[in-house]
Amino acid sequence: MAHLRTLTILAALAAFAGLAQAHETGQEPAPAQSWQKDLKRADLLRSDLDNPGTEVIQARVDFEPGVASPKHSHPGVEVAFVIDGTFEYQLAGRAPVTLKAGESLYIPAGTPHVAKNVGKGTASELATYIVRKGEPLLKLEP
Repeated sequence: MAHLRTLTILAALAAFAGLAQAHETGQEPAPAQSWQKDLKRADLLRSDLDNPGTEVIQARVDFEPGVASPKHSHPGVEVAFVIDGTFEYQLAGRAPVTLKAGESLYIPAGTPHVAKNVGKGTASELATYIVRKGEPLLKLEP
């Protein structure tokens, strides 16, 4: 079931990522296959928490240089820890913040945001989510 959810999330990202990049650059959207090739996500952990109706999900996400996620939010908090490379995070209502390997960012529940690899090599983050169980992990935002 977790594998199916991961594939669904990747398909949604693929479908909308090209549109998000086109909006930022003024260029035509990239093909969905190209986006899937440039962003890799591996779910590492999923476990129920003591608080009924909540779960923790941990995933490693690898971005090729210049790749940005579409604007999205989560049904709970996210803690992003940069494993390698340099990311720029744009959270709604805040100035962009740049993080390098070893730095973390707290993203409040429901906050629309974009993550972009602004370095020259592959950038990787460990994303830890504490979310409401049974809801889609990712909601695309306009």
